[in-house]
Amino acid sequence: MKSICVYCGSSPGSNSAFAEAAKQTGRTLAQRGIRVIYGGGNVGLMGRLADGALEAGGEVIGVIPHHLADKELAHPGASQMIRVATMHERKQTMADLSDAFIALPGGIGTLEELFETLTWLQLGLHNKPVGLLNVHHFWDRMLDFLDQMVVTRFLKPLHRDMLIVSSKLPDLLTHLQDFNAPDAGKWLDTAHTDLR
Repeated sequence: MKSICVYCGSSPGSNSAFAEAAKQTGRTLAQRGIRVIYGGGNVGLMGRLADGALEAGGEVIGVIPHHLADKELAHPGASQMIRVATMHERKQTMADLSDAFIALPGGIGTLEELFETLTWLQLGLHNKPVGLLNVHHFWDRMLDFLDQMVVTRFLKPLHRDMLIVSSKLPDLLTHLQDFNAPDAGKWLDTAHTDLR
């Protein structure tokens, strides 16, 4: 993996563990020679992620829509800042530049990025690994809900297992590196209806 896209919040969150995890993620990726691709912001966890990578001598590429960059939210120290017209173009550009994806704690935008990327994997539109860093049990309830989707037969177990989860970054990176996308095309059948 040469480049990893990291999704995370533009807020620091309520627990200092979130910000520390973001900075450590940036630092660790830089130390491993992995380029950080992210949303380009200099606030919240996004800013801490970029700071950690840059302080460790890493390469950081931000992708940010004009309307956010114009509000002075773009990180001034990023190695490269790619300005795009729309949020859709932002996500596509980040995905195109990346070999894998990690979601840290965040809000609705982070969830939307995570699930779109996971959906693309489920549909076979890419074969890149998608992971969650479960900092301070942040993702526990969402993971329980995904398990409920399996129980109620809206999500196939194979697709549920595509999401790689760990509370420890080194373990997560190892699992991302070892990931091989299964032949798990999206289909409808009478035994297990899956509409999205």
